Amino acid sequence: MDPKHKTILQRNRTNLVKDLDPSTLYDGLLSRGVFTQDMIDEIKSSGTRRDQARQLVRDLETRGSRAFPAFLECLRECGYESLALLLHSEAPVFQPVPSPLNPVIRPLPVCPVDIRKPDKGHSNPPKEVPVYPTEIDLIPSPSPEKESLKPRQGRTRRDSIQNYKMDASPCGLCLIINNVEFEQHSELKNRKGSDIDCDKLERRFKSLNFNVVVKRNLKYKQIRHELSALAKKDHSAYDCCVVVVLSHGTEATHSRFPGAVYGVDGSPVPVQIITNYLNGQHCPSLQGKPKLFFLQACGGGEKDTGFEVSPDEVQPSMGGADDQMDAIPTSSSSDSLSMSDEPDARATLPTPSDILVSYSTFPGYVSWRDTQAGSWYVETLDRVLEQNAATDDLVTMLMMVNNEVSQISAKGLYKQMPGSFNFLRKLLYFQALPPSHIPR
Repeated sequence: MDPKHKTILQRNRTNLVKDLDPSTLYDGLLSRGVFTQDMIDEIKSSGTRRDQARQLVRDLETRGSRAFPAFLECLRECGYESLALLLHSEAPVFQPVPSPLNPVIRPLPVCPVDIRKPDKGHSNPPKEVPVYPTEIDLIPSPSPEKESLKPRQGRTRRDSIQNYKMDASPCGLCLIINNVEFEQHSELKNRKGSDIDCDKLERRFKSLNFNVVVKRNLKYKQIRHELSALAKKDHSAYDCCVVVVLSHGTEATHSRFPGAVYGVDGSPVPVQIITNYLNGQHCPSLQGKPKLFFLQACGGGEKDTGFEVSPDEVQPSMGGADDQMDAIPTSSSSDSLSMSDEPDARATLPTPSDILVSYSTFPGYVSWRDTQAGSWYVETLDRVLEQNAATDDLVTMLMMVNNEVSQISAKGLYKQMPGSFNFLRKLLYFQALPPSHIPR
């Protein structure tokens, strides 16, 4: 959309939200190709009439150059003449986009030319009569060639059927739970090197324009309290939410998301429960927005020794000398988890749309951490985000992380394979702030 038209919509948003009934406009906007049916369904699901009107205006700003005049036409058709006049009076003069015309082919008159030999009495040959084509009254249409010469715009940051809207400032909230020192009775070792991971991810998500909060050494109930507090916040002004958990982990029964992470008291919190706090049912202000979970924790106790491949397949790299595991012996069942007080962990939960859970390792296997340099997964994730966030979407970058981590070996023997459970509906591109704009 033309920036001038976008400014007009923003300036008159209050009047539009107050007076507009979006349901009367849906058919007209759909028939004109301004919105797809999926986008209209998403607007309808945003809540009350005012909420739908507000979302309609926001989404309208993300559409193409023909969206504004089409919107004015819809307003007039539906009886909002005063709103149409208000917007039109502020808009620069524009020509309505004509419908494609089929040219009418007319035969051109041809004047005959005398090609006979000249009479002997005439020294000059007869003059040729020039032939001129008659003009065809056609309205010119934009030339595809000329259109292709226009400089390409950078990738869109606004919400569309392809991309999530990710242009709020700040983009969203990021909670990092960093469990390092575990209580003695838990029989879990302290996680040396985890602070390195925490510092890296805190800096990285600040550079992606998130407000970052770090919580250290949380017990089971404290983890749940922080997640509950995050879910109760108003995320209306944000486009995304991120949760990072750095801890020991283990297997656990589940309906959608496997695994569990430990509080420093040795009690595990199932990943299923962690994600439930931010789903559409429990956090309405995050409905339709991406919720991202990054887990540096073991998925179990099994060590992966890998399998042989051709030397051309990979470029192996060695882990550090101080590699440790983020695991304890695997639970054989869910008996170690008290589910009696977990009403939000039922198997009848709504579909977890707009959620992505990135695991540092494949469920059932250990995750490796260098006590001096941090974990393989976080170190690689941080580097990939730094180098590619300005150009690539999140899922593509996570595949890069998977590839790089898979080529590292612990003690020259053990391997690790990250992975993710992806319920996102669109591509997600982060904001990449220049260094001078990154908050300290």
